Amino acid sequence: LKEKGNEAFRRGDFPGAIQRYSEGLQQLRAKQELYTNRAQAYLKIQEYEKAIGDCEWALKCNDKCIKAYFLMGKAHLALKHYPESRQCYEKILQVDPQKESLFKACVAEVDLEEKRMEDEERAKREVQAGSVAALSIKELLQRLGTPGQDILFYTGGMRLLAAVVKGCTEQTLFRTNNGFSILGDNGAVGGSLSAERRSPAEVELCLSLLVLWQAVCAGNEENQRLLLTQPAVSAQLPELLSSGILEIQRETLALISLYSESESGRKLLVKHQDLTRWLQILLAFVKSSDARAGSAMHILSALVAEERFRAQCRVLLSTGALPVFTQLLASAREVNLAALSCAIGIMGSLCADPGIRTRMAESRECWQGCLKLLDGFDGSTPGYQECVFAALGLMMNLLLESNGIIQDLAVAISGRCLALLSHQDGRIVTRALGVLSRALPASPPAVEEVVKGGVVKKIIKFLKAGGQLTATYGIKTLCICTRSSRQAQEELVKADKRFAVLLRLLESEEEMVVGNAALCLSQCLGVPGAGTSLLGSSVVLLLLRHAGGDAARTSVQENAAIALGKLCVAEPRHIPQLRRLNGLAILNSAMKYVHSS
Repeated sequence: LKEKGNEAFRRGDFPGAIQRYSEGLQQLRAKQELYTNRAQAYLKIQEYEKAIGDCEWALKCNDKCIKAYFLMGKAHLALKHYPESRQCYEKILQVDPQKESLFKACVAEVDLEEKRMEDEERAKREVQAGSVAALSIKELLQRLGTPGQDILFYTGGMRLLAAVVKGCTEQTLFRTNNGFSILGDNGAVGGSLSAERRSPAEVELCLSLLVLWQAVCAGNEENQRLLLTQPAVSAQLPELLSSGILEIQRETLALISLYSESESGRKLLVKHQDLTRWLQILLAFVKSSDARAGSAMHILSALVAEERFRAQCRVLLSTGALPVFTQLLASAREVNLAALSCAIGIMGSLCADPGIRTRMAESRECWQGCLKLLDGFDGSTPGYQECVFAALGLMMNLLLESNGIIQDLAVAISGRCLALLSHQDGRIVTRALGVLSRALPASPPAVEEVVKGGVVKKIIKFLKAGGQLTATYGIKTLCICTRSSRQAQEELVKADKRFAVLLRLLESEEEMVVGNAALCLSQCLGVPGAGTSLLGSSVVLLLLRHAGGDAARTSVQENAAIALGKLCVAEPRHIPQLRRLNGLAILNSAMKYVHSS
């Protein structure tokens, strides 16, 4: 009977579902699922009191039934029992603290509905009191609902109406007087929205409508929701953005910004709009020299955190947004630099999505665009400097992937970053090191080129100056270079006298830095005199501490043990100190790592 009831519910036969669940309860009076299923069916036919009754019975069967509290909260909300509804949702959180996101969404819905009712009661009192604004809104909407008038008639009416709507009460009066449906049913208004080519009069009408929508929706979540549920609006917003008419684009961006500024507004956008083309359309505004570029990037920056937006971005990324983005990179000197740096940051944020990151990393044009942007950097333009900083961050994200294109371009990427190590901006130097640390493993020829270019001396210089990120990226890059390059090993031994820098890194609190420092040291101990230069230092004590330690990364113990073993092989005079520190057992266990390495 339960399954038959569920089948009827899925068909939309709610009375039939109620009958089946009721028959089941006659046989099993303590069946919690039948009560909650019947309560859900009662909600569908607006029998809210009966739904509450069934939820109460379900809770008698199981006082931790989250579905019962959820449905009871919905029923109380429909009956305008706002405190009771909140109490039900609070019970959900008490039963399962992991349901916090559900709790917040439900309480937000109660808050919105309660505010809507309070606003409408206030608006009703304004009408009853004969408020001039209330009467004006009603009269203007009636006039706008008159068919067959000249376009200028409607344009003027909407301008007047926008001027009257100054706050929440007026926004509510617009809604309760059917303002959305009146405008939606107006043929002249609809024509101005959907026209492929607009006359000057239609442009003015469209602008008047956009200004009115802004006035009506500013800070009003219920009105924002109602606007987006208008079919014409949902279909035309992207068309208005790409209309090519500056004034229309500016007012459309201003309207969308009202949504992007709040979490609830963003949720409405991703729920009611098809956003598959929005990334491509909004990125194109980077070419604008006016405020449209900043507005478009502000909207994208807000939307990029929404999972549903990122999912929709995947659909047309390769054929839509990515070609636009790579063109912007290649023509950096010709676009709005402030907006471009923001756009690059946005694309970098989108790389948190593995699907988007993979496609971007497989785009040769994207990589070439980044390289061309770096090529054009002369260090004299602050705006361009921010673009370079953002591009390096994007490249770091893309280098989390591994593919043939990255291998092909690794030499070019590494060469650009090596040149940037001479820049005065420490942020750019740090990110260039980060790119090197991720690009070099893909290409032995790239390692050879940067070593020839003096990368070892540069990094040792940076490591002496300190800085946590610099240390992380720098020591990793040195590890990569010294692993396969004898020249790199020799240059490090020469540049880092008595390994002072590496010894300091071995004392770091960051396990990754310690592990790489130990590995780098072990790779350089084959250089003649390297082990001898460490006599009288604290190296044995440091390596023993890490080899026998309890670091979360096992590579720290292994790398320290390898370094300790190689140190004693390279210079046996370290063994007496090891013996005094009772470290022979650790050395013996380390030898297996030495042999295997």
